[in-house]
Amino acid sequence: PPPLNPPPSRPPLRTGNLRPRLNSFVGREPELTAIRSELQGARLVTLTGPGGSGKTRLAEEAAAAAPQAWLVELAPLDDPRAVPGAVVSALDLRETVLLTNELSSSHDDPTRLLIEHCAHRSLLLILDNCEHVIDAAAELTETLLTHCPGLTILATSREPLGVPGESVRPVEPLPPDPAHRLFAERAAAVRPGFDPSQDPQAIAEICRRLDGLPLAIELAAARLRLLAPRQIADRLDDRFRLLTGGSRTVLPRQQALRAVVDWSWDLLDDRERTVLREVSVFAGGWDLEAAEAVCSPPDVADAVGSLVDKSLLIAAPGGRGVPGMRYRMLETIGEYATERAAETPALRLAAQRRHIAYVRALVEAADPMLRTGEQLPWIQRLETELDNIRAALARVTGAPDLADEETAIALTLNLGWFWWLRNYRPEGSGWAERVLVLLPDRAVPDDPADPMYWPRMNMRLLALFLTVENRPQGLVITDEERAYVERVRDAFSSPTPQGARFPGIIWPFSLFHLGGVSDARAALDSAVVNCRRFGGEWELGVTLMFRAHMAVDMHGNMRGLDDDLTEALDISRRVGDRWMRAQVCSAVGEAAMARGRFDEAKEEYEEALRLAYEVGAYAESPFLTARLAEIAYRSGDRETAEKTLDVASEEAEQYAVVDTTAFVGLLRAHLALADGEVARARDLCDGARDVSKEGTPPPQFEAALGLIDVRITAAEAGPRVGLALLLVVLRDAVAASCAEAVTASLVDAGAELMARSGDLPCAVRLFAASDVLRDVQVRPMPERAEYEAVSAGAREALGDVRYEAERAAGAALAHEEILAELASGADAA
Repeated sequence: PPPLNPPPSRPPLRTGNLRPRLNSFVGREPELTAIRSELQGARLVTLTGPGGSGKTRLAEEAAAAAPQAWLVELAPLDDPRAVPGAVVSALDLRETVLLTNELSSSHDDPTRLLIEHCAHRSLLLILDNCEHVIDAAAELTETLLTHCPGLTILATSREPLGVPGESVRPVEPLPPDPAHRLFAERAAAVRPGFDPSQDPQAIAEICRRLDGLPLAIELAAARLRLLAPRQIADRLDDRFRLLTGGSRTVLPRQQALRAVVDWSWDLLDDRERTVLREVSVFAGGWDLEAAEAVCSPPDVADAVGSLVDKSLLIAAPGGRGVPGMRYRMLETIGEYATERAAETPALRLAAQRRHIAYVRALVEAADPMLRTGEQLPWIQRLETELDNIRAALARVTGAPDLADEETAIALTLNLGWFWWLRNYRPEGSGWAERVLVLLPDRAVPDDPADPMYWPRMNMRLLALFLTVENRPQGLVITDEERAYVERVRDAFSSPTPQGARFPGIIWPFSLFHLGGVSDARAALDSAVVNCRRFGGEWELGVTLMFRAHMAVDMHGNMRGLDDDLTEALDISRRVGDRWMRAQVCSAVGEAAMARGRFDEAKEEYEEALRLAYEVGAYAESPFLTARLAEIAYRSGDRETAEKTLDVASEEAEQYAVVDTTAFVGLLRAHLALADGEVARARDLCDGARDVSKEGTPPPQFEAALGLIDVRITAAEAGPRVGLALLLVVLRDAVAASCAEAVTASLVDAGAELMARSGDLPCAVRLFAASDVLRDVQVRPMPERAEYEAVSAGAREALGDVRYEAERAAGAALAHEEILAELASGADAA
């Protein structure tokens, strides 16, 4: 007969406890492949990352194909001693012991029970959310791996376990494309028929500002029951109140974004909380030196390392030109840390003051180095710290408890050259305007005995210097403004050390505000003398370079130009400043262009462009490229000219260099007119004029634009109408003190139009007058071809004697007589 009490049968073999998911898994394909591959070789793989980054879901997906995968949820535990028991429960070992009557001395010791169970099995154990019981989880992990050779553990935690042999894989935020897909899929679940193409910009903003955190994105998508994507994006400044109401079946801390971050905050000690509050004053990232300057605990490096381990800070190499590691917070963590810092106002205010002091020390150290051969790493350093620089400027110019005139001036003056060099001129002008608000009323005379006299004057001059780049000509429009600019100019124009350093060396350019362009050469002569007396080599070299550019652009047939260029070039090589050398090469190129030496000009412009790219002087590079296009055009290489103009146009648009955009339009108008496309040339000319009004075009550009306008007008309405316009353009060019090469080109145009009107004797006289203006300079192409064709025809028509007589008469013409000659052929209408 059968026994009265048969032994219980063994339970069926289970292959794991992973639950089927009710929604899709989006993205992470590369991570999944990498984790599965790593689990083939490493026995402990830990996925780390901030709360909401999707570590748990990623671990489950990676383990889904394993034959024996068991998930152990540690998040509900509040006692580290319960960790081994939680693993026992997840594996159902207590039930197995009871059913099989496998009683032994170890069944009351969960760790021993786990060793006995796992020692001869091949299992994958997922220890999920280890951070709050990290020590206990690490101890159990090491014990089990030591005694169970077939066991593999995949852990998720906000910090590594620190067990020998551990392979740590940070779980990064979702890239934009899978983040957008996740939002769209979850959105469709709560709002059937949702079409993400209706507002892709809002969805992109949501995903970006939520740092690509899957939990935050899913919580945002759940809000589509009530709000449109744009409304959600606009409310993300208050994300912790907005992003609530997740799934009721998940842990409470996963139902709201704040609860997720609260969980991490609660695991920090007081030192870590202090440092997290204090680093919230940074913007865009920081390095360890900056953290040590701003944070108050004595062991900042250890605290920063701990916060990195706990996934509240992100550490990454500084990148090209930035040595060491840099740290940052996800926007969500940063907003949370800022809120926590607001709970301790005194602590935050002190950290902000130390942050301002750190930024000030940085820019004061960097400023002189920007003018040396060591400029490149310092430029990169300032570029890297731009967000922190902006934050410091915003505080000293606007925060009630931090606004400070002296500090604001010091920051701005030490950043002025960086802004100019790296084409942050509009931004620099904006900051300068904010600082000027802190200064006394500009209508009140300054006291030279006041210690703040020179800082304020430097600040005002720098503001004028930056503003002239960003406001159209005619800046000075009232008597009050004129008096103000004259007062600033007068402070620097007399011999003084302040006028021999930046920004003082640029005082001559205040004349452009005042309309006294004709006095600029004398002002630069005075500035050079002052720099030789009080300035350093860089200041002297830059002033010589400015004077050389002025000699090319203004009347005087470039007197003294070559001596200035030779000295400035020598100085630039000794100093090592690539920007200065690029500017000197550019001036050499312009002089060669004016003299018709295109090969030399091309070589100099190419060297200037190389140096400009190297130093990142992106305001200069588009113009240099356009000049190379002009050389190709004047050399007859039409294909190269057009391709190079395309490059110059793209760069000018990219870097918002308005004057170059206008210059490119002018050159394109020349090309169109040469092709006989008069209507297109007109459109290009008018477009160039419109664009130029947005910038600060020099007088020689206005003359060049007037010249192409004259040629187009003549093609549209005949030479006599073109001559009438030419009279106006030439008068303006002379009044603006344009270089003789410029006015000679206008006279040449008049000669060609006179020839087309049938007045060959007048054409010969005007060409001869132009020769006198040019002195020994050679006409460029295509003007030279026009001159040769008209002259040959005139000589044949008039005969040698008459031709030479007209040339002699033309060579003796004064300025007003040249205008009279042009007027004789102009249409009075």
